[in-house]
Amino acid sequence: MSTAAVILAAGKGTRMNSELPKVAHEAAGKPLVRHVVDAARAAGCDKLIVVVGYGAGFVKGLLLDEPGVEFAVQTEQKGTGHAVLMAEPNLRNHTGPVLVLYGDMPLVTASSLKSLLDAREAADAACVVGSAVTENNHGLGRVIRNADGDFLRIVEEKDATDEERAVTEINTGCYAFAGPALLSSLAELAPNNAQREYYLTDCPAILKDRGETVTAETALTIEEALGVNTPEQLAEVERVLAGRSSENSKP
Repeated sequence: MSTAAVILAAGKGTRMNSELPKVAHEAAGKPLVRHVVDAARAAGCDKLIVVVGYGAGFVKGLLLDEPGVEFAVQTEQKGTGHAVLMAEPNLRNHTGPVLVLYGDMPLVTASSLKSLLDAREAADAACVVGSAVTENNHGLGRVIRNADGDFLRIVEEKDATDEERAVTEINTGCYAFAGPALLSSLAELAPNNAQREYYLTDCPAILKDRGETVTAETALTIEEALGVNTPEQLAEVERVLAGRSSENSKP
């Protein structure tokens, strides 16, 4: 069965202080988005949909030689759920699993993405939320579980209680969905928040409320979850990739 990946790459990256689209910045000699494309492909994705927006033509140009890559365009920035919804025409006839990833997370590994896909298949889940554990959880969405350890919901820090803020399991923004479940949950999204945006984080809750299986898997390290939003974070990514390269070159 075909496995797809939707890679969100539409943002400008204002804090990068550059006119270059955020995902076009390079780390270890390769645009950020290509690191994510490579990881998704190595995890078994044969259909890759990159959602572009700011600098769409430039970002497309970085990937034109990549086999199996398709593009969707987000002309208005209306949230992460809206961005994935732009890929709906590309997924309409897709019945297999779908990874949803961010194009500014170049440290994510194929093995972690494969773990997410395997967890979804093993549980026959509508959605598996990719999580990581960190004490440095400031500003990150928390994964809330019940007393038995079952996934309940994702709560953003600004909406969290003091008890929920103490949770060290965070949402990385990486998900493995059953394709039809993703599309049906996207269709139910509503901008019920102060920003009037469509949040992808609402999709797992929609599916769970419907009685479908939704789980969270600590498949990623906090290092892999590092998104590049600033030049300082880009420098950190460069440092990590250099360390990996050095480790891989050891006899």
